[in-house]
Amino acid sequence: MHIITKPEIIEILNKNQFEDRLIKGFISYSKKEAVIPPVGELLFKNPPGDVHIKYGYIINEKYYVVKIASGFPKNNEMGLTNSQGIMLLFSQKSGKIESILLDDGYLTDIRTAIAGRICAKQFSNNIKSIGIIGNGLQARLQLIYLLDCTSCRDVMIWGRNIEHLKRFKKSIEQLGFNTKISPSISRLSDVCNLIIMTTSSDKPLLLKEHLKPGMHITALGADTKSKRELGPGVLSYADLIIADSIEQCKMRGEIFHSLNEGDISINDIVELGNVLDKTSLGRKHENDITIADLTGVAVQDVSIASKIFELYLKKRNEI
Repeated sequence: MHIITKPEIIEILNKNQFEDRLIKGFISYSKKEAVIPPVGELLFKNPPGDVHIKYGYIINEKYYVVKIASGFPKNNEMGLTNSQGIMLLFSQKSGKIESILLDDGYLTDIRTAIAGRICAKQFSNNIKSIGIIGNGLQARLQLIYLLDCTSCRDVMIWGRNIEHLKRFKKSIEQLGFNTKISPSISRLSDVCNLIIMTTSSDKPLLLKEHLKPGMHITALGADTKSKRELGPGVLSYADLIIADSIEQCKMRGEIFHSLNEGDISINDIVELGNVLDKTSLGRKHENDITIADLTGVAVQDVSIASKIFELYLKKRNEI
């Protein structure tokens, strides 16, 4: 059994591309070629936090993966990142454990950033300015993963804590972005036609009156029933609603809330893997409003953990 540490994982991530592997995973999932059970979940109130257990496998591949990942928003007060976790990789043939990936939740952050990048490339529309709601690690990663797929360098950011925003602004300006702090989400939505939501908010932030023709929104934060970043009615205004997993979004995320409120029906939703496979259409018109609800699917964890392990073995000349 191989134990792969976070520094080793980061080194592999820095030297390799993973987008194609995740695209393949999303397509396999939507083609029913992956076995992905419902998410296991633990919720905490004091301090607030949540733990997700995601697991599964892609049929006829080598490995299955069990991932335990947590998000504790107050971790920064202890000098820790919000995300923590571990991935376990087993042989599909024998059940033998092949690797423990001690990633501290970092691979979950990276596969989420890659999914955001995939959606931006697929659905955004002549990006004029990028709006980021939130100022944590995922907000920064979203911008890092957009660097080489758009020439746009104008960014507007919004968050609740002005001191955190100022630090975030400085850090992303070092990446080459021209950054402004927005006084409101209303102002941000007036300027930006690609908006990425990265908060753990339990109250809606972006409302239907903020929507503009041609806008694309990727909502990443609402991965439990209690979280919500988009207000009532927002999804009903969308010309295209994309779910990473329709089945999972019935139980969590923005789509969950909108289905319960009767704003949309299941037939209004397309699955990301089907768009990537061209089974379903993506954006049809320049003025379409498109919204992607990404709740995080275990097939992403299977895909990225498997490739990390393969590259690790290759580096050691074991395959």
